[in-house]
Amino acid sequence: MSNLVLYELQGCPYCAKVKNKLSELDLEYESRSVPRSHGQRTEVEAISGQTGVPVLVDEEHGVEGMPESDDIVAYLEETYGGGAA
Repeated sequence: MSNLVLYELQGCPYCAKVKNKLSELDLEYESRSVPRSHGQRTEVEAISGQTGVPVLVDEEHGVEGMPESDDIVAYLEETYGGGAA
C-alpha cells in the first residue's frame, strides 16, 4: 500500500495536474474521491482544514494534508523527482 493519498474530485483540473505529476514520477498513490458538495467533504476538511481539492497526504514524510495543486506538484518534484537528494 502506498504512503501517498490524494483526495480528489473527478473532472477537477487542479487534481488532474497533481495526478499527471504523480504519473510522471511513477509514484503509486491511493485515490480518495470526495463528494461534489463542499458541505459533505468532512474527511478532507478534517485533514487539511479546508474543503478544496486536491489534498495530498504523505505519511512517510509527515505531510498530513497539503492543499493547493502548485504546492503539491512542487513538493512531489522536490521530494521524489529531480529535486530529491
